[in-house]
Amino acid sequence: MSLKDTLRVMIVDDMGVSRGLLVQAIEEMGIWKNQAENDGRAAFDKLIADPVHLVLSDFNMPGMDGLQLLQALRQNKSTARIGFILVTGNPTADLVAKGKALGVNNIIKKPFSTTSLKQCIEAVVGRL
Repeated sequence: MSLKDTLRVMIVDDMGVSRGLLVQAIEEMGIWKNQAENDGRAAFDKLIADPVHLVLSDFNMPGMDGLQLLQALRQNKSTARIGFILVTGNPTADLVAKGKALGVNNIIKKPFSTTSLKQCIEAVVGRL
């Protein structure tokens, strides 16, 4: 069984179109064990109850943004080691620095291609 057959991914984005594009891209890669949330707080609660291997999270979300979600995950023993990729349309130097300080595994800029997303994911979890 390959990594992509066992890899469990959660996509977190408040925009339905963006969530759909992320789901479509990872399914094109053959990653079928995925779930999506439209809210950082709801995602955090689900991840506490049932951790996944990798989170793809938008940065700019109301309530709990991507960096706040990352920080909450890193501070919780059961979720501290989850792979985390921040998805953003504007990866400023400040945002990248804050993400690295909080333990982000990778960052990808919107818009992305399936190929670039796959490379980004493989840099975190290994070859798919």
